[in-house]
Parts: sequence; structure tokens; C-alpha cells
Amino acid sequence: MKEKKISIFMFFLLTVLAVSLKTYFAYYIDLSLGVKGLVQNLILLMNPYSLVALILSVFLFFKGRKSYWFVFIGGFLLTFLLYANVVYFRFFSDFITFSTLNQVSNVESMSGALWSSFEWYDFMYFIDTFAFLFILLFRKETLSTKSFKKKYVPVLMGVSISLFFLNLAFAETDRPELLTRTFDHKYLVKYLGPFNFTVYDGVKTIQNNQQKALASSDDLAKVQSYTKTKYAAPNGATFGIAKEKNVIKIHLESFQTFLINYKVNGEEVTPFLNSLASGQKDFIYYDNFFHQTGQGKTSDSELTMDNSIYGLPQGSAFSLKGDNTYQSLPAIMHQQQGYSTSVMHGDYKTFWNRDQIYKHFGVDKFYDASYYDMSEKNLENLGLKDKEFFDESIPFLKEEKAPFYSHLITLTNHYPFTIDETEATIDSPNTGNPTVDGYVQTARYLDEAVHDFIDDLKKEGLYDDSVIIIYGDHYGISENHNKAMEKLLGEEITPTKFMDLQRTGLFMKVPGIEGRVDHTYAGQVDVAPTLLHLLGIDAKPYVMFGTDLLSKAHKDTVVFRNGDFISPEVKSINGIYYDNKTNLPIEDEAKKQQAVEIKRSVEKELEMSDSLLNGDLLRFYKNKDFKKVDPSKYEYINGTKGKEK
Repeated sequence: MKEKKISIFMFFLLTVLAVSLKTYFAYYIDLSLGVKGLVQNLILLMNPYSLVALILSVFLFFKGRKSYWFVFIGGFLLTFLLYANVVYFRFFSDFITFSTLNQVSNVESMSGALWSSFEWYDFMYFIDTFAFLFILLFRKETLSTKSFKKKYVPVLMGVSISLFFLNLAFAETDRPELLTRTFDHKYLVKYLGPFNFTVYDGVKTIQNNQQKALASSDDLAKVQSYTKTKYAAPNGATFGIAKEKNVIKIHLESFQTFLINYKVNGEEVTPFLNSLASGQKDFIYYDNFFHQTGQGKTSDSELTMDNSIYGLPQGSAFSLKGDNTYQSLPAIMHQQQGYSTSVMHGDYKTFWNRDQIYKHFGVDKFYDASYYDMSEKNLENLGLKDKEFFDESIPFLKEEKAPFYSHLITLTNHYPFTIDETEATIDSPNTGNPTVDGYVQTARYLDEAVHDFIDDLKKEGLYDDSVIIIYGDHYGISENHNKAMEKLLGEEITPTKFMDLQRTGLFMKVPGIEGRVDHTYAGQVDVAPTLLHLLGIDAKPYVMFGTDLLSKAHKDTVVFRNGDFISPEVKSINGIYYDNKTNLPIEDEAKKQQAVEIKRSVEKELEMSDSLLNGDLLRFYKNKDFKKVDPSKYEYINGTKGKEK
């Protein structure tokens, strides 16, 4: 009996099925997409097929066994894209975009963190790859040499395209205006699948690149008109109270305020920061202060804190918009009050394109890793340990010409949160999750490092006459670790609870203002106008989306990069509105309509900020109070201590 051979059409179907099954595996094992209800599960079941089948059907035009190889290679590339997204999602809780590919230079520095993102079961993503490759190499006789009839290829393509539009129709019924109004990549992947998302992202990337070429001063006028309506006049009692005082800004890597007053085995995780948060020290503690970062994470927080604008919906503005014109705090403070400005960081200057974008911010000096002792004993995870970093930064601060603005960026409390057991001064909470357990221990280390640094500032006479700002840059624990967080905190991590966990805290010491706990709702976008007003510099002439925290007209709706928001009354999460006091969905139609109106204004704000960045609109701004920064006047020469890792 003649052995039945595998036709190219059967091989095509098997490849489509294999790639789709792996996508389902990723959906339910690795990707937290918030899928609920029968409709969303049906959409999930449908969405991988259309683009996978469309792409692979192209190779059916080829003849003989070449067609098998092309289908195999196409399937492998789709698998590779899927798996790359899985690994990226485990680390960033987001998906790869064309914009993030511009950040590939960061991969080497983050290799340790990326290795920690691999799981033992990852071989499941490539079982079919090895099986098909074995057949192609060693069982070629089982493959039919008969070609697929070309007249049927357009039919397959038509079916694939129809399936996509059917998928889109279902998606639009569950999430109206999906492609035009959403800022959340998880929505797009949930409703369209990772492969269609990549195509969508490519189209959006081309559109964004065109925006700069087509932008004009009229576009800037629209943004200015919007930000003027948000402007909050300064508080007369605090305006100028810190004029020409030194400003020291301490950036707490991955710090979330659930750690404040939290204990493990009866021991405080962050005893020093707890003391600052008590309101009995010199610091104002804003306990409802949230990060507002997107894919750019740390770089987004720097952008937002120094410019009062939002990061991009895709990629990092530091990497993608490094040549833009900015009205940044360092430049404003230098031009208005003669500040010398610096950034200090225990990593190398090219990471996040800092050595380029800081020039556009008007940063005078950048003390990167090359200025520090980067001996192996001083390194942990991504770079210099925080205690060594702060200790070596004190001499640089003492050399700064007053008044100065210095931004110090920590590193040790960074995913995957590793620390030598000799430096771990608090026991592991033993959740069984190394990320969460390590986070507690590296947060304690960070707390000790900040404590030592504040003591050193006092010893060197740099404390009393300085404004000191301490803030968390972004979350440390993603929703991929919700189960361990539930064990740690002893409560369910619901969507509303997860939003609450995005508090990263703001501690602010201002000479002449007593410490207190302030419950004002605020985000990183509000820091720049607040600081300017404390220094006696009116924020009104500048394009800023935040408002002064000390102003009676402060706007207390906190906008998140994905279009969600939180205010004292309302939470908006994935299009569902919750009462912020009860965390229950809002049923009252009048209150819901109010939330809808806020949602529209939130989306408008993000659109305005995106327009500003994508169009590089500040190049058109004629501001008598601000001279555009000339980046050619800045150069960051390597120091003498650093040794290449």
C-alpha cells in the first residue's frame, strides 16, 4: 500500500494550528490580558489565525519542497516574535513595538534581568519547530512534491482577511473605537492578537514619524491653548520660599509605597523612609503620588519629572525623541536663577540615550559610571550599588557651584532584585517568588543607602539650605507577580488594588515649610511646576501638563499612560469606572457620566502630549522667558574611575 504523503496544504494547516496553539498557551500562561466573559474568550480564540494564515499562504505560491521550507521559516519567525513578546512582557508587562527596537542597545546592560525572565517550560514554544525541522531534514520522503493550486491561494487569503474583519467586528462590539481611542497595548493584543498588533504598531510608527514632518506652529497653538486652561496659579504663601536654594533630587528605583510602614516578620522594611513619611520630620510626604510611566519606565519618569509632559505610548522618548526641543527644569533654572545642573548615575551614559537627551535638557554635567569606582565588588545587578554610589557622589555635590540642581539616580532596587546575602539586612518574606522576596530585601538596602546619604548631606552642610525631593520612578512588581503579592500583603490583588499599588510616593523637604502628610492626589507631571513656583519662577510661560501641588487650583486627576486615571472620587480601569472609596463599579448614571467626561479629558491630555513630542512642537515656541537650548554647547567627557564591565 502506497504511503500517504504530507501535502503542502496539510503542512500549511499544521503550521497555522501550531503557531495559534502557542499563542493560546502564551495568553493563558504568560500574558496577563484581563480576559473576562464569553465574548472576550471567543475573540481570543479567533484572533491568532487571520494574520498567521495570511502570511503563510503567500508561500503556497512556491513550487516543490521549497514551499515547505518557506512555510517553516515563516512559522518560525512568527514563533520567535511571539516568544520575544512573552519574555519582554514578563519583564516590562508590555509588548515589543518598533519603537522599543531602537532601545536594543540597552539589552546588554540588562542581560541579567532578561535571563531572569526565562521559565523552565519555554521549550513548549518550540516543540513544533523542532518536529517540523526534523521532518524537513530527515523525513523528506514523507513530503509530497505536488504544488498547491495557485488559483486557491487568493481564496485562502480572502478567508484570512475576512476572518480578521470578523475578529475586528467582535472586538468593536466589546471595545468600541479600539483602534482610535485606546492607549493600552494589552487591549490591542487581547482583541487583535500579538501578530496583528505588530502590524498596527508598524502603521502607527509610520504615522508618528510623519507627524514631525507635517507639524506646524498651529499644532503648538492647540497644545498651548490646552495647557493654559490647566495652569494653576501659585500659592502666595509658598511662591519663592525656596528661591536660589540648592535642589537635590533622589530617584528611588522601582519604589512602591506599599512598603511604607510594611513589616516582614515584625520588622519594618523601610524604617528610614517611614520616618520621613510620618510628617514629623522636615519632609512633606505625598501618600497619593503615582508614577505615570509607559514603556520607557525610568526614562519616562525622568522626562515627566523634568518637563511636565508624558512619555510616549510606544517606546521611550529618551531614545526616540532625543533630538527634540525641550523646556526642561535644568535649563529653566539655569536661565532664570543661574543654577548649575548635574545628573549622577552609576551606569554608563549611553543607557537610555542619556548622553544625548541631557544635552537637550541643558544638563551641565553628567557624572555617569566612568566617574565612579566600577570594580566588581561595587557592582550589583545593573550597575553601581546604591551605598557606594551615594558615598562617591558627595564629593561631586560639594564641588557644585551654588545654587545647584543635582539629580541622583539609584540602581540596586531594580528587577530582578538581587543582593548579596551579606548585604541583606532583612529576612526574606518567603513568598516562594524570588522577584517579590528579593524586592523586599533590595528595598531595605535602598532605604539604608538613602539614610546614609541624608546623614552625609547634614555632615557636609548641604542639608539645611537645600530643597530635597525623593520619589519612586515606577512600579517594581508587575501584575505577573500578583499571586506572590497576595501572599505578601494578605489580600486579593484586584484591578483596583493593582492601581492603588502604582503609588510611588513623593517626599519633599523645603526650607521654611514644616513637614506633614499631604493626601493630595498627584503624579510625576506635577513636580516641575511645583518646584518652579517654590523657586519663585512662574510656570505659566512654559508648556506644562501638570499643576502646582501647593496651589489651591491644583488638578487632582492623575492620568496614566494607558488612558486610565484616578482621582479622589473615581478610578477608571480598562474602561470600567469604580468608586475610589468603595472600589465597587459605579452604578449611578450621573456619576458614571461624570467619569466619562473625565475620561475624555484624560484622552485629550495624552493626545496633546503625544502631539507635542511626535511633532517636536516646542521648536516653534517663541518664549521671551526661555532661550532654546543649544545641545552643541554641552559635552559629557568620561571620568577617570570607571572600568568597563
